[in-house]
Amino acid sequence: MRHVARRSLFVAVVILLGFAGSLGAQEQTQVHRSKTASQVVLENWNYVGNKLIAMAEDWPEDKYTYRLNSQVRTFQQVLLHVAGSNFGLLNHISGKKLGEGANDPSVDSYKSKAQTVEFLKKSVAEGAAMIQKEGDAGVSKHLNDWIGYTEHMGEHYGLLVAYYRNNGVVPPDSRPKK
Repeated sequence: MRHVARRSLFVAVVILLGFAGSLGAQEQTQVHRSKTASQVVLENWNYVGNKLIAMAEDWPEDKYTYRLNSQVRTFQQVLLHVAGSNFGLLNHISGKKLGEGANDPSVDSYKSKAQTVEFLKKSVAEGAAMIQKEGDAGVSKHLNDWIGYTEHMGEHYGLLVAYYRNNGVVPPDSRPKK
């Protein structure tokens, strides 16, 4: 039920962005083009995806097997799960086999940090490319899917923040900006 409420709120925001101008603090006489649904989805997809990529690149390879407790995935397994799920979405929307089809790809298939990072990057990049290819009509047709999977990435980002904090490390997005 919580996911339905969040998605409904996100859909409402997308609709409002489509109709409302973004005048902000600038003069009201200046006209601004509103963002389209696909632009908003793309921005959110890339925003969350890039935060996960930054974590994947930042986290030490010797800690890729770290887990908060025995009941949860390792750091690497979380990243593989996100990327695998992203490809699951892309396969569903496109009707084609793109990337890994497994929701939880095996760490045996991605033995190094570099392979895991590359797999995650590819899933985010291919998702962004599909959003752009679909445009507003296609994104609107699959809006709940795009919102749900972006939220899914965000939930796992939050989980990985706990991995950082539990190791006394500040996550990349929380560090002071230079």
